[in-house]
Amino acid sequence: MAIEEPEFEVLSETTDYEIRQYAPYLVAEVDVDAESADRQGFRTLAGYIFGDNQASEKMQMTAPVESRDSESQDKKTYAFVMESKYTRETIPEPTNENIRLRERPARVVAVRKFSGRWSDANVAAQKQQLLEALANDGVETTGVVELARYNSPFTLWFLRRNEVMVPVEWPAAND
Repeated sequence: MAIEEPEFEVLSETTDYEIRQYAPYLVAEVDVDAESADRQGFRTLAGYIFGDNQASEKMQMTAPVESRDSESQDKKTYAFVMESKYTRETIPEPTNENIRLRERPARVVAVRKFSGRWSDANVAAQKQQLLEALANDGVETTGVVELARYNSPFTLWFLRRNEVMVPVEWPAAND
């Protein structure tokens, strides 16, 4: 069974990253304590898509699950991508007041793919490699780096599909 993912077009590729153009898509997001972000964020958002919403409607799981540092240093923002069949007008409203529904606008991002564990050290190393490669290539970043996870925590670590991504100014100055 295929899990729905946001639509994108690959604009450019290097050995270190891809540049992608994403179409707009909806997310449900919540800010959670950084120390328990994965557990707390997943539970909160899973409750929403599994029927804890004003319509008591069950929705399909999609990928990726996104996370990024929040503006508050002790928080992380955790987001589930919503099914493309929904619009901001048709998606069920959350009953949990901490969940926000918002449309991610069309955007261009640089993406570094990796497999492995979601440890802070592994993710930090991947972020650093992405940012260094972009700087070396003269590509300007325009936002914060996000982690995108495509597999369940039960997937063997070496089979996991993960990405770090950051919005960029495109086309790059040296193209």
